[in-house]
Amino acid sequence: MRTHPFLLVNPRSGSGNPTADELAAAARERGITPHLLRPGEDPRELAVRSGAEIVGIAGGDGSLAAVAAAALETGAGFVCVPFGTRNHFAGDAGLDRDDPLAALAAFDAGRVERVDVGKVGGRLFLNNVSLGAYAGLEHRREHHRRRAETLARAKALFAVARKRNRLHARVDGEEIDARVLLVGNNRYQLDLFTLGARQRLDAGELDLWTAAGLWPTAWEERSAPGFRIELPVAHVAAAIDGEPALLESPLELESLEGALRLLVPERTAARSTTGGAMHDNPDATEDEQELAQREGRQQEEESMRYPEHHDPDEQRDRAHSEPDE
Repeated sequence: MRTHPFLLVNPRSGSGNPTADELAAAARERGITPHLLRPGEDPRELAVRSGAEIVGIAGGDGSLAAVAAAALETGAGFVCVPFGTRNHFAGDAGLDRDDPLAALAAFDAGRVERVDVGKVGGRLFLNNVSLGAYAGLEHRREHHRRRAETLARAKALFAVARKRNRLHARVDGEEIDARVLLVGNNRYQLDLFTLGARQRLDAGELDLWTAAGLWPTAWEERSAPGFRIELPVAHVAAAIDGEPALLESPLELESLEGALRLLVPERTAARSTTGGAMHDNPDATEDEQELAQREGRQQEEESMRYPEHHDPDEQRDRAHSEPDE
């Protein structure tokens, strides 16, 4: 027997306007049963146990996939209430990321959109999975999360910048050597320093991007319903929808086409087709951009100086070890 619509609220998300309690009160007024998540609670389990025909989550991008997984498991409709700091899935779905209260209308007057879900290592993702430098950034940010956000970002970013390790992998049998590997649930618009919006959430494909530098100055792209990524290690640090994770190699990624029954308010705007803020990473400041450009120029100069070496990191090490002439 189905129960009233059920909304999980992550009180650690949001900007404080409205507060988690205010959002919960607004949900009750609409006949929705809210539940404020407590530390240690499993949102997927709570959503499944609710028995609701419609389940929703008010939180950031990292909160969504667990409740989406519950919706797939039970056949419930899924409602996304933008209540985090970035809310990129909500933006790509056409929701007003600055008005979480308006998203509640999807529970009782929403239209249904079938959208794709990505899957890796038994886990679902709605946005993307990243390996390499960006994943390292997310793990560093999580480690410093209790400190001020700006300090955490700076410490994470420059700690990753100092590391010259590269990602060696095989993608569907092809050798890949990069600093960044990103797999998106459908195609993102990518530009220098910017992982932007998606024009579609229902194309039934994953988009894989690789870049050799710390920040993307040149991307290589391929699309497919799924990918197999083999790595020379048993486990690899990753970021799934911006949240740090540890995945077992090899990685089997697939698109579950049209699997999620997403409910959005009738008056939801058309999906954005313009580039937006970095989805899983903070925007680069002017100092950070200068650092990336300086590193890129140095790698280019060293690749010209030592054309027989393919790896720019090896080239830099060799240059630094040579005596001045």
